[in-house]
Amino acid sequence: MLSFAVALVAGFVFLVWGADRFVLGAAGTARNLGVSPLIIGLTIVGFGTSAPEMLVSVIAAWQGNPGLAVGNAIGSNITNIALILGLTALVAPLATNSRLLRRELPLLLVTMLAGLALLIDGELSRLDGVVLMLGLAGLVYWMVRTALTERNGDPLVSELSEDIPAEMSTPRALTWLAIGLAVLLVSSRILVWGAVGIAEALGVSDLIIGLTIVALGTSLPELAASMASALRGEPDIAIGNVIGSNLFNLLAVLGIPGLIHPLGIGDDVLFRDYPVMLGLTLAMFIMAYGIRGPGRISRLEGGLLLACYFGYQTLVYFSTRGGMVH
Repeated sequence: MLSFAVALVAGFVFLVWGADRFVLGAAGTARNLGVSPLIIGLTIVGFGTSAPEMLVSVIAAWQGNPGLAVGNAIGSNITNIALILGLTALVAPLATNSRLLRRELPLLLVTMLAGLALLIDGELSRLDGVVLMLGLAGLVYWMVRTALTERNGDPLVSELSEDIPAEMSTPRALTWLAIGLAVLLVSSRILVWGAVGIAEALGVSDLIIGLTIVALGTSLPELAASMASALRGEPDIAIGNVIGSNLFNLLAVLGIPGLIHPLGIGDDVLFRDYPVMLGLTLAMFIMAYGIRGPGRISRLEGGLLLACYFGYQTLVYFSTRGGMVH
């Protein structure tokens, strides 16, 4: 048990560091190739901060633990909204000024409803995986096209321009890209091994471990990015990190196990976890979209989101205890 716990912690630490180096190298390389800051921020950085979830999903499904991958996808989305946005808003209230984010929020809701429609039959099939991955391709195309048309007309552009490394040689950027990817691959495998070992030792499903411990650990890059952006006075990036990550999680992290290792989706996912994720997304939409004016997530609303996170963890805990008793 101790060795599994050490592997899990070590996997988290190197996963966060590897994701940071991967994003740094990818963003630096793209900027040297003349890619606009908005495209880099919407696609490369968004992909990079979701890389831990994606690689954990690939390895877990490949090793025959698709429940861990599904739990990681849904649990990460719950963690991103309830814990990360909640904590960030407590530190600095988040105002939504970007038109792009106001377009992405409805898109996230529609994507979640589409995902529910695919899973409602109780199965994540290969066809479902194909549909989700096609959705990912469509999302990236839409983001690139939107970035090309927006140019400098959105507040998010100036915020992203300041965050992307301006002076980094291409060889150095490629080196960090390679190192980051290698560390992500190794740490993901270590993390999955530790997570599966802990699940077996505790007698719980790998789905539960994915929803809780693994989801928290793989969301650490988003937490670091959102907190840093809020403290720098860049609220649009803080919220954009969560929206982008959740879109990638729904389409890629949930789609990958369907392609590699199709599985049945239990009632606990359909009637406990997915509705919580959908409800939190709707709450974020109401707060951040701004029906009658600019959207804003206040400290009070951040506290409510945080309370929802701990409430959900408590629900999962007692659900797990009930399952173990029976």
